[in-house]
Amino acid sequence: MSDNWITVCNDSDLTPGTGLCALIGEEQVAVFKIKKTSELFAVSNYDPIGEANVLARGMTGSIGDALVVASPLYKQHFNLATGECLEKPDVSVKTYPVRKNGDVIEVQSVA
Repeated sequence: MSDNWITVCNDSDLTPGTGLCALIGEEQVAVFKIKKTSELFAVSNYDPIGEANVLARGMTGSIGDALVVASPLYKQHFNLATGECLEKPDVSVKTYPVRKNGDVIEVQSVA
């Protein structure tokens, strides 16, 4: 993977517990900040089950030890760390490195 980090928003733009969609190259990426821990996660915005770019609008939470986002379409849960769908382990979404750098949130370029 490249060393290129792309600024997607200011830290203050990312509301804990909700997602934000960013266009990285030609890919839509959903970025999340977890409410309790302020951990950052970035996954593909594309829900492979609902076949739509909607994951940034999903609700975050936890199931067991896994931090997840629930798709707003059919409510499948995707592990934010691994991308795996909890209900259908053979389905997953891409994950991306994400970090806070000063006052901005950056996602590592996928190109």
